[in-house]
Amino acid sequence: MKTAKRNTSLTDDFFVPELCQAEALLGLVLLAELLVFVLVLAEPITAGFDWMRLALTSLFVQWIVLLSAAAICRARPFLAKLPAQAAVFFICILVLCLTLLCTVVAEHFYLTEELSREASSPLYIRHALISLIMCALLLRYFYLQGQWRRQQQAELQARLQALQARIHPHFLFNSLNSIASLIGSNPDKAEHAVLDLADLFRASLAKPNALSTWRDELALAKQYLSIEQYRLGKRLQVVWNIESVPNDLPIPHLTVQPLLENAVIYGIQPSIQGGCIEITATYRQGVLKLQISNPFMQGDHSNNPRGTRLALNNIEARLKVLFGSSARLTIQQQLDRYTTSLSYPCSRPSTEAPKQDEDLNR
Repeated sequence: MKTAKRNTSLTDDFFVPELCQAEALLGLVLLAELLVFVLVLAEPITAGFDWMRLALTSLFVQWIVLLSAAAICRARPFLAKLPAQAAVFFICILVLCLTLLCTVVAEHFYLTEELSREASSPLYIRHALISLIMCALLLRYFYLQGQWRRQQQAELQARLQALQARIHPHFLFNSLNSIASLIGSNPDKAEHAVLDLADLFRASLAKPNALSTWRDELALAKQYLSIEQYRLGKRLQVVWNIESVPNDLPIPHLTVQPLLENAVIYGIQPSIQGGCIEITATYRQGVLKLQISNPFMQGDHSNNPRGTRLALNNIEARLKVLFGSSARLTIQQQLDRYTTSLSYPCSRPSTEAPKQDEDLNR
């Protein structure tokens, strides 16, 4: 299993793309057709344009392109293990051999006279040089494009790490403030809250990647709510509607907890009687939708029900980076409740949906 994963990683990092894919293959075919037009137009035109020669040259070049793409695609796992210079040399030799082979076949079927009026030996040399030059230029383009992709991925990873580093202190300080309010009134609860916070922060720091699973993110959020439950008691009520979300669904790490934190601080804490936080999540047609609704006091303008923009901006930025422009984070006010909604397209890592843990859906 580890060997297979390592081989997959090597082929993903290889600078030559998957030429068997439709998009890459279409690009090669169009590029080859442009080369055909250049070759035909480079010849002197005596008595009008020779459409038959254009068709035969196009057929000949497309043979070479399609056979080369198929051979490189087949040999790609092997080529990915080689150094870049060795891979380039091997691909050039492969394309050269296929070009000469196609020239032999064309000569056998008496097509070389239509392709070119040159003698046999110069024709082989001409085809070999053209194929080597075009192959070298294309590989150079693939290599530069691969280097650009690596740079983009490195910048993306650095940006995600910077966003992640900003949210950890914010999360810790607010949790410590919640525990500090318990020390004077109920030391026993404060002690339990400190232990819960230790477990909570250990779990949050244990994630080296930007993405977590829905199950782990939900467990983290429930641990945070247990700390706030020590402080707020019966004033804090939570309703979960998350049964349709698979456990293994990817979600940015520390997404649900900051939204719940805003709901507690700006929706429950200012009210003497407290209130209910509703968490609703659905997964349909490859899109995860999450809504967190909390009450707010309409007459109290000292507290902003939207909370600080740090956590919301952070979550929105990470969603855009990880899932593209289709990711959304919106805030709506309806009657006496405030609702924060987020949605983004994602796919499950496994094809089979595991059952939800009873503890998480309780």
